[in-house]
Amino acid sequence: MPTTVVGFRLGHAITSRQVTVLITETGVLHRSHGAYGQPPRLDPPRLPPRYLHPDLAWMKGEHMLTGPITALRDHHAKATKKGYTQVLTAPACVRLNVEEHPLPPKENPHGARPHPELTEAFIDTAPDTAQPLHVAVDEFRAALGLPVRQRNLTWRARQAPVPPQTAAMLRTLAHGSAITSPERLAVGWRVTPQSVTLRIGRTVEPLERSAVLELQAALTAWLRLTQPPTP
Repeated sequence: MPTTVVGFRLGHAITSRQVTVLITETGVLHRSHGAYGQPPRLDPPRLPPRYLHPDLAWMKGEHMLTGPITALRDHHAKATKKGYTQVLTAPACVRLNVEEHPLPPKENPHGARPHPELTEAFIDTAPDTAQPLHVAVDEFRAALGLPVRQRNLTWRARQAPVPPQTAAMLRTLAHGSAITSPERLAVGWRVTPQSVTLRIGRTVEPLERSAVLELQAALTAWLRLTQPPTP
């Protein structure tokens, strides 16, 4: 029965050693390492924590693959930090024609057997396509029908509700009409869809957009400063 896996192989240019890490769809983590051109040494498979400890309160509701995926990322980060910076097999999600060993009984977690054929099939089948680990993990999750977090979303701030008076003025401007101060005032203003002007007597002074923004900020600050205390 085919098995879906996600993993990578990194190499160390100075020591000529390599490390391969992958996890299977059941959450088992396989790690092998050794010198270039030599048979690799296989570590004992690591079973998913959720499988070993299903009764732990902090794990309840957690998916079986959550812990293994985190462990895969940790292995990648630690190996890179230790100098394994050569990408021998880029992170990839691959469906292998290899049947995975069944999980051992929970009472005997050390009964998990290394599976060299699984690692060999992954190295032979993984595509030669450079991509970051998180992309391969997302492909792995998608292949198993798990939710994948969307990326590169454009964030937009939610607009605050417009006060009724402002909404009414906005409708006035949208219809092409002007909003003006009472004529009786010696100093007044006029707002149209195209411009903002100040009037002192018979003198009219247009304001640029930057000046309007500064005036708005100043008036907002003054209104907040002089706002009567709430009873």
